[in-house]
Amino acid sequence: MPLCNFDQYPSFALVNACVVTCDGEGDSPRDRLGIIAPGVVLVQGEKVGCVGKVSDFSFDGSIQTIDVQGRLVTPGLVDPHTHLVFAGSRMDEFQAKMRGVDYRKIGQEGGGIMRTVRATRGSDEIALLKRLESRLARMLRRGVTLVEVKSGYGLNIGEEMRLLRLGKSVSEKVLDGNEVGVKQLPRTTTTLLGAHAIPQEYAGNREEYVNLVLKMVDLVSGHENGMRLAEACDVYIESHAFSVGEAKRILESAKKRGLLVRAHVGQFEDIGGAEMVAEMGGISCDHLEHVSDKALGAMAAAGTRAVLLPGAWRTLRQQAPDAQRMQRMGVEVAVGTDANPGTSPCFDLLVALGLAVRDAGLDPEAALLAITREAAEACGAQQAGRIRAGWRADLAIWDEVDPLVFGYALGGLEPRAVIIAGKWVLEHDGDWSLIFQ
Repeated sequence: MPLCNFDQYPSFALVNACVVTCDGEGDSPRDRLGIIAPGVVLVQGEKVGCVGKVSDFSFDGSIQTIDVQGRLVTPGLVDPHTHLVFAGSRMDEFQAKMRGVDYRKIGQEGGGIMRTVRATRGSDEIALLKRLESRLARMLRRGVTLVEVKSGYGLNIGEEMRLLRLGKSVSEKVLDGNEVGVKQLPRTTTTLLGAHAIPQEYAGNREEYVNLVLKMVDLVSGHENGMRLAEACDVYIESHAFSVGEAKRILESAKKRGLLVRAHVGQFEDIGGAEMVAEMGGISCDHLEHVSDKALGAMAAAGTRAVLLPGAWRTLRQQAPDAQRMQRMGVEVAVGTDANPGTSPCFDLLVALGLAVRDAGLDPEAALLAITREAAEACGAQQAGRIRAGWRADLAIWDEVDPLVFGYALGGLEPRAVIIAGKWVLEHDGDWSLIFQ
């Protein structure tokens, strides 16, 4: 029997489960899934007390046991790339894109990112918070327990700080034991994306705006005010956005101030951003529809994750990146929704995952890893994406028995229950019935 302190915390145990820890060792996806069946997950307070085979455990009446009847128990899912704090839609722009108008042309005419910036700047804080909470609640219903939230629709100091405060405030509510059962929201981790676009008021002075972003880095890192609003810094590196040189200045400053380094790279063309981010020890390069073998080699050597964003390549009708090529070269792959109003109006991580398998050739057996273990690494999240003794008990229980279902299904999967920090925040009523068996 595993050595556990049963007296320290209120406890319950999920028993007779197919436990997919996503914490295994080895080269194959199957090995890294770390499947234990029939298995047990013991939850003590906010943390996983221990995990193992049913045969290793015995329980007395002091611990509630919940028989999950062979169903999957997985880590809570992780969405490593979203732009969730925004106002307004761009449905008419979507219609134009579907008729063949280029995304960059829409931006040049005042649409695109700047249109959302105008709408977001004009929205009051309560309205933005309600929208954010509604989007997160939808994600929770798909088993997501951690979401990376970027700024990027403010593009001045006051607005960027406001968006990050909103993203951070949601997580603070979730971590408050009195709120988690009421709000029923995933945790968040926040990323500064002040370098999302050059705002119109700086159209004639790029250098001045880059300097303003450097000021944002100081503020969000707590360098000037002692209050950290973001865990990471991101830059959109494209010929129509920020150059490699501009991005390097911003990201070097962020790294010096203790922020994690990330970047949007290679969505429309490869201008060398991935190599630079890898050389800086960046945790992820996101998009990568266009990326060289040299860049992938640098990412593999640095342990920089590739974050695939199927909603964007589908909306923009682009050729998907080749996930198998990335994995052959040693790059670990994560998948995110890229939830935003323009290029990826998608809040369903499991749909994004199904498209990554079908479009990009992601190994179905590696699919669950891409939205748990690798996604957590890609956004620098602590104690997320794996079931491990001593880590936060963020878990999902599914009406399925084979983890291949996450690559096989194209949406439609919902968890039977979701647990955040040891608290049951979502549970569906009714009989437990399998969809695909």
